[in-house]
Amino acid sequence: MNRIARIAGPAVLVLVAFVSLLVALVIGGGADAALIADPGSAVRFGLPIARVVVDLSAAATIGGLALVTIGLSRTAPEWNRAIDVAAASAGVWTVASAVTTFFTFLSVAGSRISLDDQFGQSMGVFLTGTDLGLAWLVTVLVAAAVTVLCFAVRSRGMVALTAGVAMIGLVPLAQQGHAAGTASHDAAVTALGLHLVGAALWIGGLVMLTLVRAVVPGDRLALVVGRYSSIALGCFVLVAVSGVASAQIRVGAFSNLFTPYGALVLVKTAAIIALGVLGAVQRRRAVVALTATPGRARPFWTLVVLELAVMGVASGFAAALGRTATPVDQIALSKTSDPSPAEILTDDPLPRAPGTWGWLTQWNIDLFWLMVAVLLVATYIAGVVRLRRRGVSWPVRRSVAAAIAVVSLVVATSGSLHQYDRFLLSADVGAHVLLGVVVPALVWAAAPVQLIRAAAHPRDDGSTGVREWTGVLVDNAAVRYLVQPFPAFVLLAALWWAFFGTQAVRWSASDSIGRTVIDVVFLLVGLLALPTLLTPVAAGARSASRAAFAVRAAGAVVVAAGMVSLGIAMQGALGLLQASWFGAMGRTWGPDPLVDQARAGVVLVVAGVLLVVAVVVVGVVRVRHDRGRAPGAGAGAAAAGAGAAGAGASGSHGPGSRPSAGVAPAVDGARRPHGGATPGAAAPGTETSVS
Repeated sequence: MNRIARIAGPAVLVLVAFVSLLVALVIGGGADAALIADPGSAVRFGLPIARVVVDLSAAATIGGLALVTIGLSRTAPEWNRAIDVAAASAGVWTVASAVTTFFTFLSVAGSRISLDDQFGQSMGVFLTGTDLGLAWLVTVLVAAAVTVLCFAVRSRGMVALTAGVAMIGLVPLAQQGHAAGTASHDAAVTALGLHLVGAALWIGGLVMLTLVRAVVPGDRLALVVGRYSSIALGCFVLVAVSGVASAQIRVGAFSNLFTPYGALVLVKTAAIIALGVLGAVQRRRAVVALTATPGRARPFWTLVVLELAVMGVASGFAAALGRTATPVDQIALSKTSDPSPAEILTDDPLPRAPGTWGWLTQWNIDLFWLMVAVLLVATYIAGVVRLRRRGVSWPVRRSVAAAIAVVSLVVATSGSLHQYDRFLLSADVGAHVLLGVVVPALVWAAAPVQLIRAAAHPRDDGSTGVREWTGVLVDNAAVRYLVQPFPAFVLLAALWWAFFGTQAVRWSASDSIGRTVIDVVFLLVGLLALPTLLTPVAAGARSASRAAFAVRAAGAVVVAAGMVSLGIAMQGALGLLQASWFGAMGRTWGPDPLVDQARAGVVLVVAGVLLVVAVVVVGVVRVRHDRGRAPGAGAGAAAAGAGAAGAGASGSHGPGSRPSAGVAPAVDGARRPHGGATPGAAAPGTETSVS
C-alpha cells in the first residue's frame, strides 16, 4: 500500500486538478473565445493548465522544504531524499513558469507565435515594461534560483534560506489577482498572498510526506506525520481566513455568489471545508492508529490519497478563478467617475476626517499582521499552559507584558494609525514609534525566548524544532554582534533618519509589500537594540553593574539624539517630506501637511525623551536590586537571579550577554525543585515558578 500511495497520491492530485480546471473553465466562462484578438484555443486552455502546474510544483517545493526544515532528521536518508524531491519540483516550477509567461504574453497581446523581429521586441517590452510581465519574469528567476540552491546545499541553515527564497516566488503571483473596484488593492494582495502561502505549505507538505515515506523508518513515521499535522492545522486556519477575506473583496455583495465567479468560490470553499474535516479525522484517528500500530498504515494512506484528491479540486478551481472576471471587476468597469487625487496615489478613497473618537475606533485590518499576532498569542499561551501542566508557574507580569505587546502591534498595523499613515505623516511616525520602540520593550519584558526554552522539549532525532531554531537564531554570530551596545545603539539611532530622510517612506506609503518590509525592519531593529538598552548586564556577567548601566544610559542618549534631531528637523528645516505624496492627497480636513509634519516631529522628540527616562529608571532599579541581594544567599537564589537577568535579555537580546547561560539554571531549578525530580516535572503537590 505504501508504494501504491507514493505513486497514486501525486498522480491523483495532478489528474483531479486538471479535470477540475476544465470543468471550472466551462462554468466560469474562462474557456470562451475572446471577442477581440483571440490568441486561439491552445493559449486559452494551455495558459490555465500551465498555471495549475506552476501552482502545484511551487507548492511541492515550498511545502516540501518547510517540512524538511522543521520535521525531518538531518542524520537520516530522508533528509537528502526530501531535498532531491524539492529540487525536482523546483525544476518543474521553473519550466512551467517560463511556459506560463509565454502563454500570458500571447493572451495579453492577442497574437500568435511568429519568428519576426517585431514579435521578439513586443515580448521584450512585455517582460520588462509591464507589471504583469515583470512579475512572471521574477517568478521564473526565483524558481530557477531555488532549483540551483536545492542541488547545491544540504546544511540546515541554507535549506531554511532556500525555503524563504522559494516563498518570495509567491509574491509576484499574489500581485496578479483581481483587485479592482472599491476594494482595497493592498488588502486584496495581502489576502491572496497569505492564501497562497497557506495552500503551498499544506499541499506541498503532504506531497513530500508521500514521496519520502520509503526512507522514513516505521517507528518515526507517526512522529513526522504528527509534525506535518500541526503544520496542516495552522495552514487550514490561514487558508480559511485569507480565503474568506479574499472572497469578500472580490465577490462583494452576497447576491454575487450566484454569478459564475461566485459558483467557483462556493465549490472551492466546500473543498477547503472537506479538507478541514479530513484533517480532523487524520489528527484524531489516523495518526493515533499509526502510532499504536505502525505496521497497519493502510487506513492512513487511504486518507492521504483522498486528501490529495480534494486538494486537486481546490487547486483546479483556484486556477480557473484567475481566468474568470470577478463581480467587483465588472462593477468597476461600469464606473465613469474620475478618481480623486488620493485614489490615484493609493488606489483607495480618501478616508473621512478621524476626529477624536475616530482615532480610537477606526480600524484598517492588515491581515498579515493580524495573523502574526494570532500566531504569537497562540504560541505564548501554549508555552504557559505547558509549564502549568508541569507544575511550573510563569510570572503574570510577563504574560501581561506579552498581551500589551500584541495589542500594541495590532494597533500599529491595523488600527487608526494604519488607516491614516498613508495620508498623515504624524500617523506614520506614531505607528513606527510603536513598532520600533514600544513593542520591542514590551517583548523584552515578556521574555518569550526564555519561555520557549523552558516549555519546548529538545529534539533528539536530528530534526530542528521550535526550541532548536530559537537557539540557532539567538546564538547566531551575526545576531551576537548586532546586539553589542555600539552596533545596536547606532543602528537604532540611524534607522529613523534612514527611513524618513530617504525614499523609503514613499515606498512604505505607496506599496503594500514595501510597508510590510519597513514594518518588519523597524520591529527587528527594535528587538535587537531595546533589550540591550534595558539590560545593564555586561557580556558574560550574571548581574547588573554600574559600568554596564552607564554604557546603556549613554546608548539611550545616542538613540534619543537620532530621534530628537529628526523631530526638530521636521519642524521646518527639512521642508515638507515627500511633498508629491503627503502634499498631493487633496485632503479637505485635518491640519496642513507642514503642520502635520511638525506634529510628527513632536512625537519623535517626546518618544526620544521617554526612551532615555525608561532606560535610566529600569537600569537604576535593576542595579539596586542586584546590589541589594544578600551575599551568599544560596545557589537557588543565585540561579533565580541569573534567570531574571537572562529573562530580560531573552526577550530578543541573549547573544549580547549570553542569556542562554542565565536561562538554563533558572529553568533547571524550576524543573528540579528538590534536586531529584524528573526533568520537566515538578514534585507532587508542589508548584515552582520561573522568575
